[in-house]
Amino acid sequence: MGQLNALIQQGQITDPDSPRGRLLDQAAQLFRQKGYERTTVRDIAGAVGIQSGSIFHHFSSKEDILRSVMSEALIYFTEILRDAISRAEGPRDKLLACIRSELQFTIGPDTTAIMSVLISEWRSLSSEVQQDILQYRDVYEQLWLDALQDTEEAGLLAGDMFVTRRLIAGAIHWTPYWFQLDGELSLEDLAMETLQMICCGKDIR
Repeated sequence: MGQLNALIQQGQITDPDSPRGRLLDQAAQLFRQKGYERTTVRDIAGAVGIQSGSIFHHFSSKEDILRSVMSEALIYFTEILRDAISRAEGPRDKLLACIRSELQFTIGPDTTAIMSVLISEWRSLSSEVQQDILQYRDVYEQLWLDALQDTEEAGLLAGDMFVTRRLIAGAIHWTPYWFQLDGELSLEDLAMETLQMICCGKDIR
């Protein structure tokens, strides 16, 4: 919560309790449920109980809403990930912090819709806006690559770090389709299983 409040105060992300924040939240939910193309501005306005025209006091277009959902999510996820890595000791724990954080973003009840939109609606953005979002994504991805490089240099990584990152992302982003937060396997157990696979054959204790 501390990171969220700091980012809000710095003007980097929108207060979720503000009118604009509620619009972004409902838009993310609708984009996940119906898809960006099938969601209308009227749908979003109706979800928060306002007239369609009122949305344009906050956003210039529907694409601007999608851009804001994605960019603010990446800013927030990056800050959470950076903090988690900073509190970890050693390459093994830094990589575990990355895995744990991304799992939480992907299957956590408060962020699942946003992560789903980040993954599934990328092609709905214009090329110009994609380049804008890439600037935020690259910062996030660099934190992962730095952690993987440290793991590799420590002799713990079983494969190429770039390939490993892509495979990890694909595996984690698929978890909402089969993983249950209230199931027998905890999120922490899943994070450890993932770490074990990445460091296959290595002593990760």
